[in-house]
Amino acid sequence: MVRVVPFIELPIADLLIDAVYEGAPGGQLSGEALSKVLPGTGNLGGFRASGRGDDKKSVVLYTSGEDADWPDRLDTSTGQFVYYGDNKTPGHELHDTDRGGNRILRRVFDLLHSSPPQRDRVPPFFIFRKYPTATSARSVQFKGLAVPGFMGLPATGDLVAVWKTTKGQRFQNYQATFTVLDTEVISRAWLNDLAAGNSLTPNAPSAWTDWVLRGRYRALAAESTTVIREVSSQIPDTATKISILECVWEHFKDTPLAFEAFAARVFQMHDPRVIVDEVTRASVDGGRDAVGRYLLGLSDDPVYAEYSLEAKCYRPPLIGATANTVGVKEVSRLISRIRHRQFGVLVTTSVIGRQAYEEVREDRHPIIFLSGKDIADILTASGFNTPGLVKDMLDREFAVSGGAR
Repeated sequence: MVRVVPFIELPIADLLIDAVYEGAPGGQLSGEALSKVLPGTGNLGGFRASGRGDDKKSVVLYTSGEDADWPDRLDTSTGQFVYYGDNKTPGHELHDTDRGGNRILRRVFDLLHSSPPQRDRVPPFFIFRKYPTATSARSVQFKGLAVPGFMGLPATGDLVAVWKTTKGQRFQNYQATFTVLDTEVISRAWLNDLAAGNSLTPNAPSAWTDWVLRGRYRALAAESTTVIREVSSQIPDTATKISILECVWEHFKDTPLAFEAFAARVFQMHDPRVIVDEVTRASVDGGRDAVGRYLLGLSDDPVYAEYSLEAKCYRPPLIGATANTVGVKEVSRLISRIRHRQFGVLVTTSVIGRQAYEEVREDRHPIIFLSGKDIADILTASGFNTPGLVKDMLDREFAVSGGAR
């Protein structure tokens, strides 16, 4: 059960990982939760900084989790948090934003990578996610205390200016990578210290102090207890992603053979270490729609793991008629084709049935499942974040002709 902190207690409450901080009833801006939890941060925008000048006292990174163009994401298994800057429309220079969020990002990553590093001038970042409740649409959930950078990520990779295209116009925005620190509770006493401009106090979390003084990243990494994904978690969770999956299904439904090459491409989009060697012909595939390798070693001293991929262009649950679910028969077919030291990949526009999922996970078969939701998520993260962009890509690279099989 998620803990909910009522609106009246927000000014004195500690911050607890995954606790929900409730806004006032009515949904008015004055009842927004964040400005009450952290006074001085404001009540609008993704970047909410406290303090004047270049060096901030603290910064809130707020995400709705609903921006298809800029999908902020938290990997709870590693503690890595990827957050996009605030230059999200054409016509502006990278750092020319109303809230100054991209200037904040440039500043803190410059401090992180200066010689010597000036981590003591970097403000703590507090991550909050939109979390509407029955009481208020302006409630938020606390996801953690974060610092810029991530262990093992080079200085050239933790703050990257990426290009996007909207209505034919190109522009840049930042993609910033943070580490959520291993601290469960942020005390109100430390929040008061930060408001006074002091971050290194006896009230500071030890993981924060360790990072500032020694540069050590102690990430909040939580191993998932979810082994089997329910059907509901294999279906796209936003209207835009639902439309993207519908677009894919409509494109391939009458020529499912053509879906095989697309499925291999999606798997490759998911991870650049994937190499697609061949999309096999139906008459000789032996139950494998594509085969390839996964790079494990260094590029100049490679070690590969081979994989077999099977594609199932089935009707998704979200579209009108009864969906086709990938079941035990289809999964068993892929398992039987996997040779020693290989792994399997099953890509479907639909979902994996519970029994098939259970048998694979309980018997520890090396199978990767990519469901309809995963396809939509991968396409979105790869820049194909609207049905129009997906359709253009499919028509251009995966043209199909009539005739079902």
